[in-house]
Order: sequence, then C-alpha cells, then structure tokens
Amino acid sequence: MSSAIEAITWQNEKIVLLDQTQIPISENYISYDEISTFIVAIQQLVVRGAPALGVAGAYGVVLAIDEAKRKGLSAQELEHNIDLLRDARPTAVNLAWAVEQIRKHLPAGRDAVLAAAHQLAREDKESSTSMGNIGADWLIKKLGSKPLTLLTHCNTGSLATTGTGTALGVIKELHKRGNVKEVYADETRPLLQGSRLTAWELMKSEIPYRIEPDGAAAMAILSGRIDAALIGADRIAKNGDSANKIGSLGVALACREAGIPFLVVAPESTIDRSIPDGGEMHIEMRADEELAFFRGIPVAPPGARAFNPAFDVTPARFISAVITDIKAYEVSKGEGL
Repeated sequence: MSSAIEAITWQNEKIVLLDQTQIPISENYISYDEISTFIVAIQQLVVRGAPALGVAGAYGVVLAIDEAKRKGLSAQELEHNIDLLRDARPTAVNLAWAVEQIRKHLPAGRDAVLAAAHQLAREDKESSTSMGNIGADWLIKKLGSKPLTLLTHCNTGSLATTGTGTALGVIKELHKRGNVKEVYADETRPLLQGSRLTAWELMKSEIPYRIEPDGAAAMAILSGRIDAALIGADRIAKNGDSANKIGSLGVALACREAGIPFLVVAPESTIDRSIPDGGEMHIEMRADEELAFFRGIPVAPPGARAFNPAFDVTPARFISAVITDIKAYEVSKGEGL
C-alpha cells in the first residue's frame, strides 16, 4: 500500500485539505478560497495536528490576502481576518506562530507571502525526517536494537504534518529499521483520532497495530505489554511541560509507574519559550455535543453537561525526553528547552 498522504496542499490558488473528519470511511479533498470557511474547517478538525495547523496558518494568510483583493477589503479588515485565523485554535501554538511568521512578509506583497508559506511547508516536511531519526536513535540507544511494542495517543503522522509525522514519524522510522513489533493506538476519545486516523496511517504504512480504548492504556503499560510510549504536542513550555490531546497525562503517569520511556515528539516551533511552565497554557474547551453525540447519534441523555477539554498538560518530570527536529531534550533530568 502507498503511504503517501497529503493532509494540506496549495493547488490552483486554493488550499486543499484531506477531510480528516471522514477518515477512514472516505478520503475526500475539499478546496477553500474563503477565509471564513477555512477557519471553520480548522475549528471542526478537518485539518488538525500542530505542524499541519502551522502550514494551514501560513497558507491561510495568502487566502486572506486573495479574498481581501477580490472583495475590496481594507488593510484593517485584512488584518482582522488574519487575527481570526491566528486565534482559531488557541492551544495550538504552531498555528499562531506560523501566522505571525508569515504576516511579517505582508509589506513585500502577496508573492513574497506565498513564497514564505511554501518555504514553511518544506521546512515542516524536513523536520519530520529529523525528528524520526533523532527519536529512533534515542529509543534504540535506551532500549537496544530489537523489535519494540510501542503505544501512541491521538494522531501524529502524515495527517498531522506535511511529512512522516512527529511521534508517528519516529515509529515509521523505527519500522523502517526493523525495530517495531507492534503499535498500540489509543482510540483517543471523543473524536477517535487514534482508531480513525492513526490506525488508518499504520495500515497504509503496513505497520502491525491494534487499537485500544483510552481506558486500557494504563493496563497495557503496567502489565508489561509496552516498551515505550510516544505522543506529539500542541504546545511545550520552556521547562518541558507539554500540552497534548486529552488522555496523554494518564499515559505518562502509567509509564512513570512502569519505568518505561515516555517521549514527546514535536518540532522546535511547538516550543513556546515565552511561558515558563504549563500553568500558563490556555486549554481549549470543546462543545458538550462532541461527547453527547457521535456522528449525529445521541450517546448521552438529553441535556447532559460535559467536561470536555481538548488537551491536558503533562509535567516535564514525567517526560523522559522531548524530541525535536534539532535534538533530544531530557527534561525529566532537568534539561531546559
């Protein structure tokens, strides 16, 4: 099977997204040339994953420029639309970071902005390769060159980046080297990014896997089935505290109890050195309906209230290492970022 997956591309002056809300049932591509509908797509998780959101933000600035010219919007209205794009997913630092990086090129004109967006997308693809190699080297050094059973949470592969991925990119590199026995993919409630997206990517990459309910992760880890766990991140504080999909903290705690490695894999652009620790991270709260309904079918009593944070924060002391495209930071030993 082909493992070539393109979550986001720029084609014919439009942003083209692989609709991740429909995988694995169907593989549909949607084109966007309006900034308002593109922002809704980001919020509805048609595109998601920190690095992919960065690329989305970069191309979104171009989309905003084109729409402003087409509709005769003022410079102030253009800046307002770019601000709305930047703030579409508040916990995901890559989105805001990329928007701010690309908007610096506005004075140079639209072509310069598009060139900068293309460059950011290329760099994201290259960073996946670097993270894959650094993470694989770290795990082999710690655990030896042998087939490993690995656990991952949420989706951190090609659907979340423009390359092979962050945590899943490390797993793909280990598989290429012959060091993967099997992958346990947490289903990742409530939108099932693990059982829908990660399992789909593992299938396409021909990597042995099984899915498990989020609540089974601790049992799998503490029963000795798992050699190491790897996750991505949406924001990492200066001290190494890491925000990732809700449920990540529980995986980290189980790994700490079991004495096995727990890795956070993300590009340097995910590190927010302006905040000292995770206490200053804004955690996005999702709608009650995401828990009360699944694909339009009620799964809770009418009017049920929900506690539905999109992310949790894992303290650095529970993280064996933060793997970036530059190096491995052993934050549990006090190494700063």
